Amino acid sequence: MRNFGVKSLISVTTAASIIFSVATMPTYAQTALDATLEMAKMLDGASSGISGDELVVALQEAAAAGQAMAMWQLGTMYENGEGVAKDPAKAFGYFSQIANDNADTAPRGLEADIVAQSFVKVGDYYRDGLPSAGIKVNPARSHALLLHAASYFGDADAQYRVGELYLEENELGINPLQSARWLSLAAHKGHVRAQAQLGDLLFNGIKGIEPQPVEGLMWLTISHQRSNGTPDGDWVNELFNRAASVATSDQRAQATELAARLGPQFSGGQ
Repeated sequence: MRNFGVKSLISVTTAASIIFSVATMPTYAQTALDATLEMAKMLDGASSGISGDELVVALQEAAAAGQAMAMWQLGTMYENGEGVAKDPAKAFGYFSQIANDNADTAPRGLEADIVAQSFVKVGDYYRDGLPSAGIKVNPARSHALLLHAASYFGDADAQYRVGELYLEENELGINPLQSARWLSLAAHKGHVRAQAQLGDLLFNGIKGIEPQPVEGLMWLTISHQRSNGTPDGDWVNELFNRAASVATSDQRAQATELAARLGPQFSGGQ
């Protein structure tokens, strides 16, 4: 059993109260991912009187009490080595606990986003394998976890990834119609990479899907504008320029008008 001095006890209590206050914010205020960012900021602001070890203890106690946001915070810390030694096995443990404990939580609940992303992360671990946690490469398990996040929770990033998997023979098998369906779901939620890939697919066409240059260039225009200055900017810009260079002036004009009119509807967070 750990022994804490008076200052440490006060510090841990302070950190725990911050964690609890963020975890109980009303659902209309933000998503759980927003809340964990807020938690990190608040903990950072309080860190002048709280050691890194004490913060971890407070998070661990909150996680032991079943707070998914504390588990998520610890998982990301151990995954990235932020404030703790990098430990993928511990990260996997926290993410898998979130997924296991909340698989059927309300899809639109406050914590639904971190639950969905936990499914995605656990799926990534099964995709790549994690020997230190006894996890062997298991594509079928990875796909099942990703599909649950995409279908039940409607997570845009998961939907984008499923769309990509339907373009790979060794993943879910090549199925352009299914790919376009999942990419479209993510694109309408504002997922920039999905917008770019959907635009490229529609502009050029693929077996089973006739080319739709105006709609395709519209999506490419939206993703091009939204990805400017981001890590995705270069490859999205390449797709956009390639399509724009072969589109007719009328197609470019129509796509630009549609992007200006409809783009704001599809600018949600990724």
